[in-house]
Amino acid sequence: MSGIVWLASYPKSGNTWIRVFLTNFLRNGEAPADIRELDGRTVASARALFDEAVGVAASDLTPSQVERYRPAVYEQIAAEHPERLYLKIHDAFTRTSEGVPLVTAKATAGVLYVVRNPLDVAVSFAFHKGVPPGDMVSHLNDPGFCFGSDVHRLPNQLPQRLLTWSGHVRSWLDDSGLPVHVVRYEDLLLSPMETFSKLLAFAGLDPDLGRVQKAIAFSSFDILKAQESAHGFWERSTVAERFFREGRIGDWRNHLTEAHAGRIAADHGPVMKRLGYLSDSGEIIF
Repeated sequence: MSGIVWLASYPKSGNTWIRVFLTNFLRNGEAPADIRELDGRTVASARALFDEAVGVAASDLTPSQVERYRPAVYEQIAAEHPERLYLKIHDAFTRTSEGVPLVTAKATAGVLYVVRNPLDVAVSFAFHKGVPPGDMVSHLNDPGFCFGSDVHRLPNQLPQRLLTWSGHVRSWLDDSGLPVHVVRYEDLLLSPMETFSKLLAFAGLDPDLGRVQKAIAFSSFDILKAQESAHGFWERSTVAERFFREGRIGDWRNHLTEAHAGRIAADHGPVMKRLGYLSDSGEIIF
Protein backbone atom coordinates (compact mmCIF):
# COMPACT_ATOMS: atom_id res chain seq x y z
CA MET A 1 0.00 0.00 0.00
CA SER A 2 1.59 3.26 -1.13
CA GLY A 3 0.82 6.91 -0.64
CA ILE A 4 1.30 9.32 2.24
CA VAL A 5 -0.70 9.17 5.42
CA TRP A 6 -0.54 12.75 6.63
CA LEU A 7 -0.14 13.34 10.36
CA ALA A 8 -1.79 16.74 10.17
CA SER A 9 -2.42 19.19 12.97
CA TYR A 10 -2.18 22.75 14.16
CA PRO A 11 1.21 23.02 15.95
CA LYS A 12 1.55 21.56 19.45
CA SER A 13 -1.49 19.31 19.14
CA GLY A 14 0.20 15.92 19.43
CA ASN A 15 1.14 14.67 15.99
CA THR A 16 4.80 14.16 16.99
CA TRP A 17 3.53 11.83 19.70
CA ILE A 18 1.58 9.85 17.09
CA ARG A 19 4.69 9.71 14.92
CA VAL A 20 6.63 8.26 17.87
CA PHE A 21 3.87 5.72 18.49
CA LEU A 22 3.76 4.66 14.83
CA THR A 23 7.54 4.26 14.78
CA ASN A 24 7.43 2.03 17.85
CA PHE A 25 4.49 0.05 16.48
CA LEU A 26 5.97 -0.51 13.03
CA ARG A 27 9.44 -1.46 14.30
CA ASN A 28 8.09 -3.61 17.13
CA GLY A 29 11.49 -3.48 18.80
CA GLU A 30 12.61 -4.56 22.23
CA ALA A 31 13.37 -1.01 23.36
CA PRO A 32 11.76 2.40 22.75
CA ALA A 33 12.60 3.99 19.40
CA ASP A 34 15.09 6.85 19.50
CA ILE A 35 13.23 10.15 18.97
CA ARG A 36 16.17 11.31 16.85
CA GLU A 37 15.53 8.49 14.34
CA LEU A 38 11.77 8.39 13.82
CA ASP A 39 10.09 6.86 10.79
CA GLY A 40 8.58 9.18 8.19
CA ARG A 41 11.90 10.83 7.28
CA THR A 42 11.03 14.32 8.52
CA VAL A 43 8.30 16.95 8.52
CA ALA A 44 6.63 17.94 5.24
CA SER A 45 7.82 21.54 5.53
CA ALA A 46 11.51 20.66 5.96
CA ARG A 47 13.76 22.70 3.68
CA ALA A 48 16.09 19.75 3.15
CA LEU A 49 13.19 17.62 1.91
CA PHE A 50 12.18 20.29 -0.60
CA ASP A 51 15.75 21.04 -1.74
CA GLU A 52 16.51 17.37 -2.34
CA ALA A 53 13.33 16.74 -4.33
CA VAL A 54 13.48 19.89 -6.47
CA GLY A 55 17.24 20.05 -6.95
CA VAL A 56 17.22 23.78 -6.21
CA ALA A 57 17.47 25.35 -2.77
CA ALA A 58 14.20 26.86 -1.60
CA SER A 59 16.20 29.88 -0.44
CA ASP A 60 17.03 30.61 -4.10
CA LEU A 61 13.34 30.72 -5.05
CA THR A 62 10.56 33.19 -4.37
CA PRO A 63 7.86 32.20 -1.86
CA SER A 64 5.34 31.80 -4.69
CA GLN A 65 7.72 29.50 -6.58
CA VAL A 66 8.26 27.37 -3.48
CA GLU A 67 4.52 27.12 -2.96
CA ARG A 68 3.99 26.15 -6.60
CA TYR A 69 6.50 23.28 -6.34
CA ARG A 70 5.36 21.82 -3.03
CA PRO A 71 2.38 19.75 -4.32
CA ALA A 72 4.64 18.11 -6.92
CA VAL A 73 7.30 17.44 -4.28
CA TYR A 74 4.83 15.40 -2.22
CA GLU A 75 3.56 13.54 -5.27
CA GLN A 76 7.17 12.66 -6.15
CA ILE A 77 7.90 11.45 -2.60
CA ALA A 78 4.76 9.30 -2.61
CA ALA A 79 5.68 7.81 -6.00
CA GLU A 80 9.20 6.98 -4.85
CA HIS A 81 7.97 5.00 -1.83
CA PRO A 82 6.25 1.73 -2.70
CA GLU A 83 5.21 1.38 0.94
CA ARG A 84 3.02 3.72 2.94
CA LEU A 85 4.78 6.79 4.31
CA TYR A 86 3.70 8.68 7.43
CA LEU A 87 4.54 12.38 7.13
CA LYS A 88 3.94 15.11 9.68
CA ILE A 89 2.45 18.38 8.41
CA HIS A 90 1.36 21.57 10.18
CA ASP A 91 0.17 23.54 7.16
CA ALA A 92 -3.53 24.17 6.87
CA PHE A 93 -5.08 22.58 3.79
CA THR A 94 -4.62 25.41 1.30
CA ARG A 95 -4.17 25.86 -2.42
CA THR A 96 -1.45 27.49 -4.48
CA SER A 97 -2.05 30.68 -6.44
CA GLU A 98 -2.86 28.40 -9.38
CA GLY A 99 -5.56 26.62 -7.41
CA VAL A 100 -3.64 23.36 -6.87
CA PRO A 101 -4.07 21.80 -3.41
CA LEU A 102 -0.90 21.85 -1.35
CA VAL A 103 -1.70 18.21 -0.53
CA THR A 104 -3.17 16.43 -3.52
CA ALA A 105 -5.30 13.29 -3.64
CA LYS A 106 -2.65 11.74 -5.88
CA ALA A 107 -0.08 11.88 -3.08
CA THR A 108 -2.47 10.88 -0.32
CA ALA A 109 -3.51 7.57 1.23
CA GLY A 110 -5.30 9.27 4.12
CA VAL A 111 -5.13 11.94 6.80
CA LEU A 112 -4.82 11.42 10.55
CA TYR A 113 -5.94 14.83 11.77
CA VAL A 114 -4.82 15.41 15.35
CA VAL A 115 -6.76 18.01 17.31
CA ARG A 116 -6.35 19.37 20.83
CA ASN A 117 -8.26 21.77 23.07
CA PRO A 118 -7.20 25.17 21.68
CA LEU A 119 -6.69 26.56 25.18
CA ASP A 120 -3.98 23.96 25.83
CA VAL A 121 -2.65 24.52 22.31
CA ALA A 122 -2.23 28.23 23.05
CA VAL A 123 -0.17 27.50 26.16
CA SER A 124 2.00 24.77 24.63
CA PHE A 125 2.60 26.80 21.45
CA ALA A 126 3.49 29.88 23.50
CA PHE A 127 6.22 28.00 25.38
CA HIS A 128 7.45 26.60 22.05
CA LYS A 129 7.65 30.12 20.58
CA GLY A 130 9.05 31.70 23.73
CA VAL A 131 6.22 34.21 24.16
CA PRO A 132 3.75 34.83 27.00
CA PRO A 133 0.75 32.44 26.73
CA GLY A 134 -1.64 35.37 26.45
CA ASP A 135 0.12 36.55 23.28
CA MET A 136 -0.71 33.31 21.51
CA VAL A 137 -4.45 33.88 21.96
CA SER A 138 -4.41 36.46 19.15
CA HIS A 139 -2.38 34.20 16.86
CA LEU A 140 -5.00 31.46 17.12
CA ASN A 141 -7.52 33.84 15.56
CA ASP A 142 -5.22 35.35 12.93
CA PRO A 143 -6.07 34.07 9.41
CA GLY A 144 -2.69 35.29 8.19
CA PHE A 145 -0.63 33.55 10.85
CA CYS A 146 2.35 31.81 9.28
CA PHE A 147 4.65 29.40 11.13
CA GLY A 148 8.37 29.37 10.27
CA SER A 149 8.40 32.77 8.59
CA ASP A 150 11.23 34.43 10.53
CA VAL A 151 12.80 36.97 8.15
CA HIS A 152 15.89 37.49 10.34
CA ARG A 153 17.29 34.00 9.80
CA LEU A 154 16.85 30.99 7.54
CA PRO A 155 14.68 28.47 9.43
CA ASN A 156 15.10 24.77 8.74
CA GLN A 157 11.45 24.66 7.72
CA LEU A 158 9.52 26.40 4.97
CA PRO A 159 6.82 28.92 5.94
CA GLN A 160 3.57 27.19 6.84
CA ARG A 161 0.22 28.93 6.51
CA LEU A 162 -1.88 28.03 9.55
CA LEU A 163 -4.99 30.21 9.12
CA THR A 164 -6.94 30.52 12.38
CA TRP A 165 -7.19 27.52 14.69
CA SER A 166 -10.80 27.00 13.56
CA GLY A 167 -9.83 27.62 9.95
CA HIS A 168 -7.10 25.01 10.19
CA VAL A 169 -9.57 22.42 11.48
CA ARG A 170 -12.18 23.20 8.85
CA SER A 171 -9.62 23.24 6.04
CA TRP A 172 -8.70 19.60 6.61
CA LEU A 173 -12.06 18.25 7.77
CA ASP A 174 -14.37 20.10 5.40
CA ASP A 175 -12.39 21.47 2.46
CA SER A 176 -9.77 18.85 1.62
CA GLY A 177 -12.04 16.18 0.16
CA LEU A 178 -9.52 13.62 1.45
CA PRO A 179 -10.25 10.61 3.69
CA VAL A 180 -9.75 12.01 7.20
CA HIS A 181 -9.75 10.33 10.61
CA VAL A 182 -9.94 12.74 13.56
CA VAL A 183 -7.82 11.95 16.60
CA ARG A 184 -8.33 14.00 19.75
CA TYR A 185 -5.23 14.48 21.88
CA GLU A 186 -7.30 14.06 25.01
CA ASP A 187 -8.54 10.64 23.87
CA LEU A 188 -4.95 9.51 23.34
CA LEU A 189 -4.39 10.14 27.05
CA LEU A 190 -7.76 9.01 28.42
CA SER A 191 -8.47 6.02 26.14
CA PRO A 192 -5.10 5.12 24.59
CA MET A 193 -5.81 1.53 23.54
CA GLU A 194 -9.05 2.35 21.78
CA THR A 195 -7.82 5.57 20.20
CA PHE A 196 -4.47 4.26 18.96
CA SER A 197 -6.12 1.07 17.68
CA LYS A 198 -8.67 3.05 15.66
CA LEU A 199 -6.02 5.21 14.03
CA LEU A 200 -4.04 2.10 13.10
CA ALA A 201 -7.11 0.52 11.52
CA PHE A 202 -7.76 3.69 9.52
CA ALA A 203 -4.16 3.55 8.27
CA GLY A 204 -4.70 -0.03 7.13
CA LEU A 205 -2.60 -1.59 9.89
CA ASP A 206 -3.56 -4.54 12.10
CA PRO A 207 -4.05 -3.22 15.66
CA ASP A 208 -2.64 -6.31 17.36
CA LEU A 209 -3.40 -5.94 21.08
CA GLY A 210 0.03 -6.82 22.46
CA ARG A 211 1.87 -4.81 19.86
CA VAL A 212 -0.33 -1.74 20.48
CA GLN A 213 0.20 -2.00 24.24
CA LYS A 214 3.97 -2.18 23.81
CA ALA A 215 4.04 0.77 21.40
CA ILE A 216 1.98 2.87 23.82
CA ALA A 217 4.31 1.99 26.70
CA PHE A 218 7.40 2.80 24.60
CA SER A 219 5.86 6.16 23.61
CA SER A 220 5.08 7.38 27.12
CA PHE A 221 5.69 11.04 27.82
CA ASP A 222 8.17 10.18 30.58
CA ILE A 223 10.28 8.23 28.08
CA LEU A 224 10.12 11.04 25.53
CA LYS A 225 11.15 13.65 28.11
CA ALA A 226 14.02 11.46 29.30
CA GLN A 227 15.29 10.95 25.75
CA GLU A 228 15.12 14.67 25.02
CA SER A 229 16.97 15.48 28.27
CA ALA A 230 19.69 13.00 27.37
CA HIS A 231 20.14 13.67 23.67
CA GLY A 232 18.04 16.70 22.65
CA PHE A 233 15.41 16.80 19.92
CA TRP A 234 15.75 18.66 16.62
CA GLU A 235 12.11 19.86 16.62
CA ARG A 236 12.64 21.93 19.76
CA SER A 237 12.74 25.61 18.87
CA THR A 238 15.81 27.61 19.82
CA VAL A 239 13.78 29.69 22.31
CA ALA A 240 12.04 26.75 24.03
CA GLU A 241 13.46 25.04 27.09
CA ARG A 242 12.25 21.69 25.77
CA PHE A 243 9.91 20.20 23.16
CA PHE A 244 8.18 17.64 25.38
CA ARG A 245 7.12 19.98 28.18
CA GLU A 246 4.03 18.79 30.11
CA GLY A 247 1.66 16.92 27.83
CA ARG A 248 -1.17 17.26 30.33
CA ILE A 249 -4.88 17.96 29.81
CA GLY A 250 -6.07 21.28 31.19
CA ASP A 251 -2.68 22.91 31.71
CA TRP A 252 -4.24 26.11 30.33
CA ARG A 253 -5.79 26.69 33.76
CA ASN A 254 -2.28 27.33 35.13
CA HIS A 255 -1.34 29.93 32.52
CA LEU A 256 -4.33 31.65 30.90
CA THR A 257 -6.51 34.30 32.49
CA GLU A 258 -10.30 34.01 32.45
CA ALA A 259 -10.34 36.74 29.82
CA HIS A 260 -7.94 34.83 27.57
CA ALA A 261 -9.88 31.58 27.96
CA GLY A 262 -13.15 33.37 27.29
CA ARG A 263 -11.76 34.98 24.16
CA ILE A 264 -10.66 31.64 22.72
CA ALA A 265 -14.07 30.15 23.48
CA ALA A 266 -15.76 33.13 21.83
CA ASP A 267 -13.50 33.09 18.77
CA HIS A 268 -13.69 29.34 18.19
CA GLY A 269 -16.95 28.31 19.83
CA PRO A 270 -18.60 26.50 16.88
CA VAL A 271 -15.58 24.30 16.15
CA MET A 272 -14.90 23.70 19.84
CA LYS A 273 -18.50 22.49 20.27
CA ARG A 274 -18.18 20.33 17.17
CA LEU A 275 -15.11 18.60 18.60
CA GLY A 276 -16.34 18.30 22.17
CA TYR A 277 -14.32 21.09 23.76
CA LEU A 278 -17.27 23.33 24.58
CA SER A 279 -20.70 22.38 25.89
CA ASP A 280 -23.94 23.75 24.47
CA SER A 281 -24.15 26.02 27.50
CA GLY A 282 -20.67 27.42 26.79
CA GLU A 283 -18.76 25.49 29.47
CA ILE A 284 -15.16 24.63 28.56
CA ILE A 285 -14.57 20.87 28.52
CA PHE A 286 -11.13 19.57 29.47
